[in-house]
Amino acid sequence: MLDVTMDMEQFDCPFIDTSADHDVSFSAMHWQLDTAAEQLETRLLVESPDRYELGDGLTALRDHENMAEYRLFSKRDGTAIIRTVIEETNAMSTITDHGGYITGPFLIEDGSERWQVGFDDEATTEAALHDLAKGNEFVVEERSELSMEALFDTMRNANAASTMLDACRDLTDVERETIESAADAGYFESPREATLSTLADEFDVSTAAVSKNMRRGEKKLLRSVVAALDGLE
Repeated sequence: MLDVTMDMEQFDCPFIDTSADHDVSFSAMHWQLDTAAEQLETRLLVESPDRYELGDGLTALRDHENMAEYRLFSKRDGTAIIRTVIEETNAMSTITDHGGYITGPFLIEDGSERWQVGFDDEATTEAALHDLAKGNEFVVEERSELSMEALFDTMRNANAASTMLDACRDLTDVERETIESAADAGYFESPREATLSTLADEFDVSTAAVSKNMRRGEKKLLRSVVAALDGLE
């Protein structure tokens, strides 16, 4: 199969319209396309740097002409979780008409959407992209061949991947920045290209502070690696 990653601008998508007019972003937690009813059901994480902007964005989304169903599950500060059912867009119908399928989560912000879709062969991919261009603006960011075995392997090990992601999110800003700077500077190379003193100078702290931040971050990540290995198939 061919996996295609696109930066998409649909002209009939409620989420894209809302993110273009308001400082909100949408991340898909679950989606289900009902081709018979020509509708897409989603559960989404909605984020905004401002709770008032979030409220305005949610109101605009709820009132969009292509919104069939809307339910707010929770809202706190600049984050909300919602369930929606929207009318099938031109892009959705084009993808499904060509036998395409979703291979990754949606991410929508600033009036555009990151799409990851798969097709069974090159000819079908080219035909789908040709028809897609008739009613949408998009840029293909990446195309790669992906075997069905690799796709199923990813699906089977989704829990292990989730464990690693949770550990990365659990890092504090200081821990993440310290580990990233150490890796970029060559601290983990053999022989080392950077020392604790080098990193301490960069962050303007003591070597003891850098070492402490590094150890705490490494401990979190290594725990998650061990947990992920236990659940790896």
